[in-house]
Amino acid sequence: MQTNTQVILIRHGETEWNLSGRWQGHADSSLSSRGIKQAEALGKRMRNEKIDYFYSSDLGRALHTSRLIGGPSGWEAKSMESLRERDLGVLEGLTTDEMLLKYPKEYGSFRNDGPNYQVPGGESFQQFYDRCSGALEQLVIRNPGQKIGIVTHGGFLGAIFRYVLRIPLNAERNYVLLNCSVNRIEKSENGWNLLSWGDISHLEGMESLDDA
Repeated sequence: MQTNTQVILIRHGETEWNLSGRWQGHADSSLSSRGIKQAEALGKRMRNEKIDYFYSSDLGRALHTSRLIGGPSGWEAKSMESLRERDLGVLEGLTTDEMLLKYPKEYGSFRNDGPNYQVPGGESFQQFYDRCSGALEQLVIRNPGQKIGIVTHGGFLGAIFRYVLRIPLNAERNYVLLNCSVNRIEKSENGWNLLSWGDISHLEGMESLDDA
């Protein structure tokens, strides 16, 4: 009898650029003081969780989060480039106002031209979705019947939410992508199931920002 494979997806803690409204993509920003506290709180919670394999995006904000989460349990995350946020090309590191000033045409296309529009120097949403879903399936194939923890990014979580529930890429977002949230999915012989989403009970009232 096949055993289900469980995956716990965790968005990194709040960053300084989350607070200032800068779009990160593959560019990076350090965790804010609250982001550090968020990850520490989740680390305390995860001491009661059994995880067989622990992975992280190789971007600094995710790796820092993974160290804070894994520390109390002695977990060391294996970094993977395929777990990165979407590459936003020329729009990375800018606020929305700066995008509208410097790249109004590109920003308009990014917002309105659908999942196949590729930001100059970056990824289309379709390319990003294919990368995220492929990385997830690769980890499940590699670790069947195990419980897998993944520290990643809001965009990655959003792509996987659509993948699991088969939501079209051009549909409006109606789900949260919260800093340091716990999001559980499961792969069975019948496909993917969503178990829980947006769990921040470990933050005990501490604010958690939604993704842009």
